[in-house]
Amino acid sequence: MKDKVVIITGGSSGIGLALAEIFGSHGSKIMITGRKKEALDEAVAKLQQQNIEVTGFQSDVSKEEDNKAMAEEAIKHFGRIDILINNAGISMRALFSELDLSIVKKVMDINFYGALYATKYCLPEIEKNQGSVVGISSIAGYRGLPGRTGYSASKFALQGFLEVLRTEMLKKNVHVLTACPGFTASNIRKSSLTADGSHQGESPRAEDKMMTAEECAMHIYKATKKRKKFLTLTTQGKLTVFLNKWAPGFMDKMVYNVMAKEENSPFK
Repeated sequence: MKDKVVIITGGSSGIGLALAEIFGSHGSKIMITGRKKEALDEAVAKLQQQNIEVTGFQSDVSKEEDNKAMAEEAIKHFGRIDILINNAGISMRALFSELDLSIVKKVMDINFYGALYATKYCLPEIEKNQGSVVGISSIAGYRGLPGRTGYSASKFALQGFLEVLRTEMLKKNVHVLTACPGFTASNIRKSSLTADGSHQGESPRAEDKMMTAEECAMHIYKATKKRKKFLTLTTQGKLTVFLNKWAPGFMDKMVYNVMAKEENSPFK
């Protein structure tokens, strides 16, 4: 990975920042993106303190023109793009029957269309360099999670897109990785949207019992280096995918019961 140019969307915190640290520590040149300038500047400074060659680019992945400008800036700054990691994402928690549908659109715009736009504008360079496109999906992209309508739908859509891309790029030696972490400690649940679009504020799950963002990032780094097609993380995650395929009725009840135990669960 030495001297590879890696773009990481949503790279100012959580898994994105951890990915910037692990790729950067192995000699990659990093561009991280984010919507909030202050958080982005802090992340860039943190990475520079680790002697990582990095630049930040303020952008909103849900806007097509921002993604076009991001790719152009990366080429202008580094001269090439080798790896795109579609990491930017947002979650939500509310029953579908109580949900304002604009929330689903917002989640889809970031989680799905954000990856679509970024890939569209980075792909010519990645194809030229026979590089990698990585999509950070979720176990929720295999198994629909009650209370996470928009999130699960966006991840199912992302995985369908990545499957198409992987097949289309088969003869062009472009690597496409679908990475599916299980529950990972990050700020995604704190910024998760509720039924009316307000932020959840506090995580409803025990973050200290989850895989760390750093551990998750290391798995993704290794899978990218080995050019793996799929990465499914945590024992719970792998078991969920397996049982959902072979015992979907059982998993309906199991997943409902697990999600209903969350603090302030929307399930009555």
